[in-house]
Amino acid sequence: MNTYLLLKTLHIISSVLLVGTGFGSAFYLYCINRSKNVVAIAIVVRTVVLADWCFTTPTVIIQPLSGIGLAYLAGWPLDTPWILLSIGLYILAGACWLPVVWLQIKMQHLAQSACAQQQALPTQYWQYARYWEALGYPAFLAMLGVFYLMVNKPGLWV
Repeated sequence: MNTYLLLKTLHIISSVLLVGTGFGSAFYLYCINRSKNVVAIAIVVRTVVLADWCFTTPTVIIQPLSGIGLAYLAGWPLDTPWILLSIGLYILAGACWLPVVWLQIKMQHLAQSACAQQQALPTQYWQYARYWEALGYPAFLAMLGVFYLMVNKPGLWV
């Protein structure tokens, strides 16, 4: 297998892990939050934080490195419009993801504390959960846009 195909395989697998882990984690935490079950929420939010460290963080690093490598190997200048737009969308998703990570860690601590004290989740947990959810929508839509651009490589404003 040549370098380009190997890098392309890595890029595709890491993109699937990035978006799949994000979407899966969001789905499970969104659903479990509606249960109001403090024990279940504490377990799921802890797992979501772990998934971000194990899967999302490495792929967030691999994606731009492999993408730039692919562009170079394929002869695509980085100022190609679809590449610029996909970089912009990726930065938008990252700008949403960074506060989401902070929120998830705060939510994890609040849920574990409530669970240990056998109390309901505090109001602050639910406020964080609303922010977490609100940031997830633009991040996910931005990544769908990146997928579209990676696959179709449209001419855009040429």
